[in-house]
Amino acid sequence: MKVLVIGGGAREHALCRSLSLDPDVTALYCAPGNAGIAEVAELHPVDSLDGDAVARLATELGAELVVVGPEAPLVAGVADAVRAAGIPCFGPSGEAAQLEGSKAFAKDVMAGAGVPTARSYVCTTPAEIDTALDAFGAPFVVKDDGLAAGKGVVVTDDVEGARAHALACDRVVIEEFLDGPEVSLFAITDGTTVLPLQPAQDFKRALDNDEGPNTGGMGAYSPLPWADPKLVDEVMETVLQPTVDELRRRGTPFSGLLYAGLAITSRGVRVIEFNARFGDPETQVVLARLKTPLAGVLLGSANGNLDELPPLKWRDDAAVTVVIASHNYPDTPRTGDPIHGLDEVAAQDAPHAYVLHAGTRRDGDEIVSAGGRVLSVTATGEDLASARERAYTAAARIRLEGSQLRTDIARKAAGV
Repeated sequence: MKVLVIGGGAREHALCRSLSLDPDVTALYCAPGNAGIAEVAELHPVDSLDGDAVARLATELGAELVVVGPEAPLVAGVADAVRAAGIPCFGPSGEAAQLEGSKAFAKDVMAGAGVPTARSYVCTTPAEIDTALDAFGAPFVVKDDGLAAGKGVVVTDDVEGARAHALACDRVVIEEFLDGPEVSLFAITDGTTVLPLQPAQDFKRALDNDEGPNTGGMGAYSPLPWADPKLVDEVMETVLQPTVDELRRRGTPFSGLLYAGLAITSRGVRVIEFNARFGDPETQVVLARLKTPLAGVLLGSANGNLDELPPLKWRDDAAVTVVIASHNYPDTPRTGDPIHGLDEVAAQDAPHAYVLHAGTRRDGDEIVSAGGRVLSVTATGEDLASARERAYTAAARIRLEGSQLRTDIARKAAGV
């Protein structure tokens, strides 16, 4: 089949890489893509928030499946426009994508589905904000109700900082702090059947030891050797299936990728948040371990026949990804810096390690930085220690002036 992927980050590069390795994919397109994606897919310009433009492009290309990567186009209803043009689309409707587009909507769905999550208040006035902050106490968890590109959440002991973030939002969700390690679990669904993927853990803080501000994600690993072997089954039973069933009951069926951000607390599993798309950088490690060809699974979601597919197959290998970010990320990242060393990684570290592009563009003969998170250096190995060593060995070959990375991705889990 011919596949069109919408987006231009490392998540889309990971998707394109997996799709390019699928023998059923005869042509692969990406819009708008980036300098790395150009090596595996044909790039086309498009305004990814313009559903009509995306549908037009898909029609012109003869695409038989459109995969919408980022959250903003999904919330904007791009998947609806593609489906209206008669083309199968992997991704939820604009209405169902409110599961990510509105924290308040997600809380309401979880309440209806009986899904365990943090107690919370939805606030729109200064008085409501003060009441909520007083009710929960430190550490304060303040979430912008709408989309904020992974930067709308503040967790702090400073009540004034928490209040300032809350006042800067039109509508805000303030909730109790959830203790315990965090886990990301993705599931592919067609609105009825739910196929869970392998869990991953990401690292949201900018600096080692979880110091520094929240980011879109600085690295990830899978599998989780410390997690309960029954975790996926438990989350399927208490979170994923009930949420999909509740959305269908409400008349807003959710098909696509349902992402549950979880806290493994002293009182059991709790949902921190839902996303309506593959997470970045967890996608990089989850897809590195998926043995089943990807296109057929995504098409099964789009066409509503996931129940007819055989069980997913997984590699025994572990995977680690390390994000290389621009100078001054996540504040105002510097862009336009040349990136060197990509050819060295390809020559010396493949196939066990490879570079997925996040924020890059081609400038003449050079590839330069074009965003905050620039590259995801991803590696596999027989265990986390091996995968981690390969990822950092490859990352050390990359030269980008002023760049930064965390040195402790998967260190604790790998026991090194």
